[in-house]
Amino acid sequence: MKMKKQILMVLCSALGICTVQGQSSDLKLSKEFIQQNLNDAARQIKVLANEIPNEKFPKTFENNKEVFSSSSWWCSGFYPGTLWYLYEGTQDRGLLQKVEEKLPYLEKEKYNIGTHDLGFMLFCSFGNGLRLTGDSVKYKDVLVTSAASLASRFNETTKTIRSWDHKPWHYPVIIDNMMNLEFLTQVSKMTGNKRYYDLAVTHAETTLRNHFRKDYSSYHVIDYDVNTGKVIAKKTHQGAFDESAWSRGQGWALYGYTMMYRETKKKEFLNQARHIAKYILNHPNLTQDLIPYWDFDKDKIDQFSKMYAKKDLRDVSAAALYASALLELTQYTVGKESTLYLTKAETMLTNLSKAPYKAEYGKNGGYLLKHSVGALPLNSEIDVPLTYADYYYVEALIRYKRLLEGNAIIQEIAK
Repeated sequence: MKMKKQILMVLCSALGICTVQGQSSDLKLSKEFIQQNLNDAARQIKVLANEIPNEKFPKTFENNKEVFSSSSWWCSGFYPGTLWYLYEGTQDRGLLQKVEEKLPYLEKEKYNIGTHDLGFMLFCSFGNGLRLTGDSVKYKDVLVTSAASLASRFNETTKTIRSWDHKPWHYPVIIDNMMNLEFLTQVSKMTGNKRYYDLAVTHAETTLRNHFRKDYSSYHVIDYDVNTGKVIAKKTHQGAFDESAWSRGQGWALYGYTMMYRETKKKEFLNQARHIAKYILNHPNLTQDLIPYWDFDKDKIDQFSKMYAKKDLRDVSAAALYASALLELTQYTVGKESTLYLTKAETMLTNLSKAPYKAEYGKNGGYLLKHSVGALPLNSEIDVPLTYADYYYVEALIRYKRLLEGNAIIQEIAK
């Protein structure tokens, strides 16, 4: 019983419950607004749930067709994670049944040592499951085993967790990888294995040194020499060009360093998150409604390039990430700065919760949000709904709901 309580305390400090002092009076969005959008999302996602084959996971809805993936796709954990959040927000037991039916098809990925995305895949899904149910028998082993799989990708020379294994890269690390570090820090607390915490901190420190420009915008891909640990190249894979600021990449960075400050209390991580937030919120190309273009430097693209004919597309997934991250960052800052982050997150949530971004019931393949961009340079998932956009949107709603209730926005699985 004591062990179960400890695990719940850990889960209740990442995905902490503490009282938020002096902030509830600053909140502009009503309980009714948040609850209505959670209820709408729960109703809408059931449309999607009815379309998914047992062993498949949703990716997008494109050309009026559902697109699914296997469990090994990096996005496989977002749909179960969204179901958990919506169950938390609505107490709809039909959603609980849906997620418990889906998780067995995902569990085998705990042995997958070929990807850095196990945080996305298994912490978003099984981590939320453990947090909300306290069932350590059903969920803890999956998390502990998969954390070991993720840690196996750490390299002592580069001092990073490898992102991809395929060519032409030598040893690539993408900014997205910051998001998987929470998984390691939480399992470290859950098990007492300090190595996982140390690996996460080391990766974050290395990324801080090498991934950022002087203006605190982030490169997408850093390629390392595995023999020396030195940087070979600074590139993009999904952004407009190597020196551009890919919008979702900036979101991974903002969320990642905000979270790593929570996990470590290292001031350099908090300062980095604040710098990244300033870059995003002060960028001249940030749109008035705060739903960003897919790349902040889209206006610098060759106007005659056919590849970027749709360069003015928004990326709703980036906005959802920003909103969720800013809601957390507001708790680690004070005064006008904290209020700024809160106000911007509220604007993002308000705009995401209406047309043209929020889908009508029964439309959009059952996905909650429209107008995301996966990888425009690869001609992949352009102006479509994306499962991770829905996840971070619902996470942001849940985080705001906790603020309204006088709690911290994060509930850890371990403490």
